Amino acid sequence: MALVLIVEDNPINRDVLGRRLERRGFSIRFAVDGPSGIAEAKALMPDVILMDIGLGEMDGCEATRRICAIPETAGIPIIALTASAFESDRAKALAAGCVDFDTKPVDLPRLLGKLELVLKDRMPASAQGAA
Repeated sequence: MALVLIVEDNPINRDVLGRRLERRGFSIRFAVDGPSGIAEAKALMPDVILMDIGLGEMDGCEATRRICAIPETAGIPIIALTASAFESDRAKALAAGCVDFDTKPVDLPRLLGKLELVLKDRMPASAQGAA
């Protein structure tokens, strides 16, 4: 079961997305802001991080840069989530180190496809054959 860290400051968004992903077999943990997202990434070593870009004092791009700068967490794929669908926001998130970008409200089938792709890339070849 893949462990997903959701970094999201809105409690309703956290709850809804977390429950939807849990129903599809993911193990979910949460962080409520950039600094706790960085701390939880180090403590949990999740398989993937869903990072809200519009966080408070430290936005998701800065948190992503910091997670990518830590040798132990640098390999964790991060998918940016934001209500803004501008190409400049996508470019900013990818430049910060996110491997992909998706918009809110979340289109669950689309997000599940993105999760499947990044998790497939992280699974060892021996485990992919068993899946």
